[in-house]
Amino acid sequence: MEKGVDAESKSKSESEPEPEAGRKGVERFSISVEPELVREFDGVVERLGQNRSKAIQQAMRLFLSEHYWARAEGECAGAVVVVYDHSVRLAEDELTDLQHGFRDAINSVLHIHVDDRNCLEIIAVRGRIERVKGLIEALEKGKGVKQIKHTIVSIK
Repeated sequence: MEKGVDAESKSKSESEPEPEAGRKGVERFSISVEPELVREFDGVVERLGQNRSKAIQQAMRLFLSEHYWARAEGECAGAVVVVYDHSVRLAEDELTDLQHGFRDAINSVLHIHVDDRNCLEIIAVRGRIERVKGLIEALEKGKGVKQIKHTIVSIK
């Protein structure tokens, strides 16, 4: 989208023709975004020395990869980051027991003491997709768990 142009006011005749099926190239489309988000995005893009189109393509690929693995079948690998409050009664015991129940999917766990109350665990996983999904779902329900972030990719 060009800066300063109201992309939604462009008519279909002014837009690029859509590529034929199987044909390589680019497809232009418009989106509606809050102005402050666009300013922030453009600032980061500029600091990275990229352009808006390439940055949006990267963001789209990341979005797809973060969601496709969960619909696939077979094996996956990745990391699950968990932040939890260890002062919550039985939080550590529950998380440890949970991890023991998923030994087939967990390769390694790195435990970091963030501050007096909070711990961060980086859990390296590899295994059947349904087992890794089960682990993440169980972790989300854990006592004292504040935040979970995962990066998982399907592997053949």
